Amino acid sequence: MNNDIISAISTANGVGGVAIIRISGSGSLELLSKMFTPIAKNISVLNFEPYKLYVGEIDCNDFKDFGMAVYFKAPKSYTGEDMVEIHCHGGITITQAVLKKTFELGSEPATRGEFTKRAFLNGKLSLSSAEGLIDMINGESVAQVKSGYSLYREKLFQKVNDMQNGLTYALAEIGADIDYPEEDLEELALDTLEKNLTMVKDEITLLISGYNAGSKIKNGVKVAIVGRPNTGKSSILNRLLNYDKAIVSSIEGTTRDVVEGSIEIDGVKFDFFDTAGIRTSTDEIEMLGIERSKKIINSSDVCLAVFDGGNEFTKEDQEILDSVKDFNHVIVFNKKDTYKDTKNGVEVSAKTGEGLEELKRELFNKSFSQGVDRNAELITEERHLFALKKALEFANSAINGIKLNVPLDIVSEDVKYCWSALGEITGKTASEEIIDEIFAKFCVGK
Repeated sequence: MNNDIISAISTANGVGGVAIIRISGSGSLELLSKMFTPIAKNISVLNFEPYKLYVGEIDCNDFKDFGMAVYFKAPKSYTGEDMVEIHCHGGITITQAVLKKTFELGSEPATRGEFTKRAFLNGKLSLSSAEGLIDMINGESVAQVKSGYSLYREKLFQKVNDMQNGLTYALAEIGADIDYPEEDLEELALDTLEKNLTMVKDEITLLISGYNAGSKIKNGVKVAIVGRPNTGKSSILNRLLNYDKAIVSSIEGTTRDVVEGSIEIDGVKFDFFDTAGIRTSTDEIEMLGIERSKKIINSSDVCLAVFDGGNEFTKEDQEILDSVKDFNHVIVFNKKDTYKDTKNGVEVSAKTGEGLEELKRELFNKSFSQGVDRNAELITEERHLFALKKALEFANSAINGIKLNVPLDIVSEDVKYCWSALGEITGKTASEEIIDEIFAKFCVGK
């Protein structure tokens, strides 16, 4: 446990009703006693009852503020250490003065994510739980927050921990057979090992299969709006966003760069990229926009191919359709208000808004072809995917070793590597570099 006292502002910077200064480390209560005076004269800060708010004066050197303070006694605190929080008025000058006073009394400025890192190091949460917490904080959609909360509440940790426990038991069986060969335990050890390895393999495979959907939930679905100039791509984007993000003009080539905007569909964030109209052009600036559009298409999760439903399907239209046929795509015929014949695609009118809800449903269905199980544990972190693939490789190697009658002590090495790979997810075997990288994503006060 780190005994250094650290402090930081835990609320957002700016003017607000209340600001919170968090202080953690052995001696936090003593530090508080030097700058906080309870309004009740019969109470001493050093005798504060844990987890109870006290009202009093906060000494800021040049002035005083009237606020509250609370003491969290180790180990029942966020960091697992003694902690105090000072709740002052939310003015910038007041907040900075309170923080400065803590530094003068011996506290060190907290670094990014240091409070949560201490919580991890003191066994208050797993590494995967910490990643879920930052996903919740940074979440820009309901689905992002929900998936982050699931990770934060240790659901993935429990799954991984159960797998590791099974492997640990199997390794113990192997160890017993190696240490006591006269007991003839090899057959029992092999049976236990293969059973547990198969269970781990199936569980890992299931988790990996959910990464595609989980990644989209965390990072958002990337939609490239493509089509020849003047088909209404920008108008559709503006309708989807419900405000004028893109310039709309009857002049071909108006959109010369990628225009971005985001909305939520069924709780999932969709990021739209209105690309420059794809066509042959001699305009150097327009051609740069077209090349950038092609890169966006290649990196998108789904392409929204927009065509002018009020006019003939042109050779350029066919070329655009051919260019997206190998990608996940939705065909849209715009200007529904100007034609009568049914088209082979989603029919919309950017002018009236007709067909926009159907378009949203089709985009969601195309992006999540297998649907989204809201209660499933979806892998959202690339780091977790890498660790799971590595664990699966070692699990398969161990299972093959058993089938080929490889000596148990050699098979056990693959089992240990599988256990270690899984531990990278929870933090049991994660390197210091990975740990530092994860907590660097946090803000200073968390």
